[in-house]
Amino acid sequence: MNRKRLLGFLSGIVAALLLAITPLGNFAVNGIQTIMPAPAQVQSTTLLIAAAASLQNALEELDPIFEAADRGITVNYNFAASGPLQQQIEQGAPVDLFISAASRQMDALQQKNLIVTNTRRNLLTNDLVLVAPSNSTLGLTSFRQLINSNVRRISVGEPRSVPAGTYAQEMFTNLGILEQLRPKFVYGNSVRSVLGTVESGNADAGVVYRTDARITNQVIQVAAAPNRLHSPIVYPIAVISASRNQQAAQTYEQFLSSSQAQAIFRRYGFGIAR
Repeated sequence: MNRKRLLGFLSGIVAALLLAITPLGNFAVNGIQTIMPAPAQVQSTTLLIAAAASLQNALEELDPIFEAADRGITVNYNFAASGPLQQQIEQGAPVDLFISAASRQMDALQQKNLIVTNTRRNLLTNDLVLVAPSNSTLGLTSFRQLINSNVRRISVGEPRSVPAGTYAQEMFTNLGILEQLRPKFVYGNSVRSVLGTVESGNADAGVVYRTDARITNQVIQVAAAPNRLHSPIVYPIAVISASRNQQAAQTYEQFLSSSQAQAIFRRYGFGIAR
């Protein structure tokens, strides 16, 4: 084949290829146009997690670990006392997953068919402790000492809405000292509010969870409540029935049971529910 014929042959091949390739990456094969699929797009889902205030530090540490797995799920949080969170869900707040600090709030939602029942389980446990400001000179070593006259203000959670306050009230009742202590109570709207009151020195002592006492050096733990004096402290978790992202919510729930997540929960002082 001479040079001219070779150039003509090659030009024909190039022209045929250019004609076969249609706009937008479509190809014509044997006269039939084939549309190449666009690259798959990972759909992003945003979850809203309503969680007991005592979980805030642990969940905020876990959040970047979960999102780094690139599941296409972003997580936002609403941390508060379990009672108000329960009420928000009952009023239609767009919550996907609820983690309570007590069974009572989750029971109320279940009775109203507001949770996906087969996703409910106990996630964590905790302990109730007595704390005092780190510079306290009262020398407290037990809950019974709170009846002493030199203890004037005791910070506790509002028992109707704050599970830590409910547990504290049960404990003081079983110790037989509740009525003696009532005039000294300074009520907080969450367990973190109770902790802050003690940290600031606006209370001589306060009743919080062990996990709360461990996140600050402004208080000291002076006593721990025996478990027999109050209801078991458990953190039930469940997907909300009205959630439009139930599958993603269950993915997040499963992550919280992973060995990686449990190790972080333990570091903060939580127990793993069995």
